Amino acid sequence: MAAMMIISKHDTGSAVEDVQQRLCVVGLLPEDEVDGVFGDNTEAALRRFCEQSGLPFAQGVDEKVWAALVDASFCLGDRTLYLRMPYFHGHDVLELQQALGALGFFCGEDDGIFGAFTESALRKFQLNMGLPSDGIAGAFTFAAIRNLHHSWEGKSPVHAAPRTGFARAADVLERHALCLFGTSEFTRSVASRMSNLALATNPASKIMSAESLLVEPDDDMLLVRIVLPEEATEGCPRVLFSPAESLAVRLQAAIDAAGVASPSRIAVELPGTVWCEAGPDRSAQHFAITLLDALCTALP
Repeated sequence: MAAMMIISKHDTGSAVEDVQQRLCVVGLLPEDEVDGVFGDNTEAALRRFCEQSGLPFAQGVDEKVWAALVDASFCLGDRTLYLRMPYFHGHDVLELQQALGALGFFCGEDDGIFGAFTESALRKFQLNMGLPSDGIAGAFTFAAIRNLHHSWEGKSPVHAAPRTGFARAADVLERHALCLFGTSEFTRSVASRMSNLALATNPASKIMSAESLLVEPDDDMLLVRIVLPEEATEGCPRVLFSPAESLAVRLQAAIDAAGVASPSRIAVELPGTVWCEAGPDRSAQHFAITLLDALCTALP
């Protein structure tokens, strides 16, 4: 394979214009400077790029500088991303990692490399949004991320969510109608305990278990099914309970995604029927308290 010709000062043509367009994308060169002529301003922008990228400035664009410039100029959604060898890397991968982290799906280090941790986080996000959990960041996944831009742009990865204050929780319980249900003895117990806790907090609570409803749930109610790992849930967002620290953020994303369906419904997958070697009642109570608190934090 022939070595790349170095693009340097005073060169002209489409190759120079391509370099200038990429420098423009990364914010180092104004659009009106994209003219296909490698002049002083292009050189200054390239020098700044090399400094930011930790590369030596060699008076022009060689293979290493070009590769770094290509990586830096990819934006989220420019290409389909998935786990492969060699790994995808670039600014678009970094944006994906930052978005997933802020939405509660930990990718490991934000390094701009699409490795196994990033794929795992992506699969969990897709499951959370009711999308095919294939680990491929394509059009539907990018659309879901863009729709949630208000929840992740400019925000840091989620490590812990604040607990909901009593006053706000009482208000949320009265304003939002939710029907909680399970299809096993344990998940029905969790749903019933959540309903009892909600009513104890605010007697006017509209967050109730299916067993305590006097009428059939209507289209205005959000249906929240509590499931165990072995239970299937097709066609709706499925939120993993763990890690509990980011549960509220992930619930918020799932509730947003469910809002386009009628009736709106999500599923929450408990890690099992035992919490910290506790008995069934204490375990169910722990899951109920944690999930109700996360729901009150997630609901507007």
